Amino acid sequence: MTGSPDARLLVPSRFNGPPGSANGGYVAGLLAAHLGTEGPVRVTLREPPPLEVPMVVLTENGVTTASFGGAVIATAEPGELGDPEDPVPFDVAAQAESRYAGLGAHPFPGCFVCGPDRPAGDGLGLRPGRVGEDPADPVATTWVPHPSLAGPDGSVPPELVWAALDCPGGWSSDLVARPMVLGRMTAAVQARPAVGERCVVVGRVLGTDGRKTFTASTAYDSDRRVLGHAESTWIALR
Repeated sequence: MTGSPDARLLVPSRFNGPPGSANGGYVAGLLAAHLGTEGPVRVTLREPPPLEVPMVVLTENGVTTASFGGAVIATAEPGELGDPEDPVPFDVAAQAESRYAGLGAHPFPGCFVCGPDRPAGDGLGLRPGRVGEDPADPVATTWVPHPSLAGPDGSVPPELVWAALDCPGGWSSDLVARPMVLGRMTAAVQARPAVGERCVVVGRVLGTDGRKTFTASTAYDSDRRVLGHAESTWIALR
């Protein structure tokens, strides 16, 4: 065993997703850091991640587990990823935000990443809207990190790049008609944006299988360099 039984992971209430639980991408990024491996990491969410309580983190046989009250909340292990999505210009992403379906109806309007009820600067403020008229077109959103998100070096922490990659994948599907939650996310973070940088996040549906929807997402910096990319599995709530 390479972990310690007194390692802890606690998610402040600011970083919520659905009511009463943490944003899946944010938790996945935190747990991926505990794994401490290079390359893509696959995180599987087995229960809604709790807020404001310490989860026990252990690593054994190359798998890191976060648990609470005896229940496994999430696991992290090395994963594999395909190629990043194609970049979308910042002005095109800004125009796409007017078509963000979550502005009219949102299953989780208080979500830290994409919730329209969050005050400016409190969440990430992402508004992933369809780039074109075809439902198969990707969604895109601008992302300009707020000063409150900065780490000591002025860049945002890796777990916030994971969070930014989360919801745009989900909104590439129809979350209004078919609410879903994140079930699994495989991601790799190559770089971290500075506060105030003009970034873009792109999401695309890869396919569906019953209650599962598969998506891909990529975040780009102001020079269209990849910050990180992800492939995710979403689970429909009904």
